[in-house]
Amino acid sequence: MKRAQLEHLLRASANVLNDRFKTSGKREFVVVGSQSLLGQYPDAPVELLRSMEADVYPRSSPEHAEIIDGALGELSPFHDTHGYYVQGVGPGTAVLPDGWEKRLVRIETQSSDPGVGLCLDVHDLAIAKYVAGRTKDMEFTAQLAHHGLTQSTRLRERLAATKIPLEVRRVVAQRIASHFRKSKA
Repeated sequence: MKRAQLEHLLRASANVLNDRFKTSGKREFVVVGSQSLLGQYPDAPVELLRSMEADVYPRSSPEHAEIIDGALGELSPFHDTHGYYVQGVGPGTAVLPDGWEKRLVRIETQSSDPGVGLCLDVHDLAIAKYVAGRTKDMEFTAQLAHHGLTQSTRLRERLAATKIPLEVRRVVAQRIASHFRKSKA
């Protein structure tokens, strides 16, 4: 997914909710998946842009994520037409470091209007991916390190600010260390 596609999804998501609730005006969406990278790095390396979905939820009404998922989600007419889609998620989808909300990166353009994207800082995003630990997450975080978009020191700081069990913390620390050893090889 490219930045223009994410902006389109933000606009479409806002329009779906405005139409549903007979309102108008701006709507903010928290982007928690890998595509949140596009907030900080609009021209991110192609290896990081493979996903064709954006994981989002409405900031002021997370319970309405299901509405946008139904209208713009996987296998919807929107997905069939455009080749990308929204996955409506909840605030608990990603395990994030304390203070993440203060570091959100705003996307507010004519192309996204009336939608506004609130994207995770790349280091907060990486911590969420390291904690999730799926194969695709480890490939993503390895590419972040390889391209120099994350720094091991900052990741360790964010890890220290993440409420997770000690065993998980140790595994995540090992994952971070392994990616930075590989990126320097």
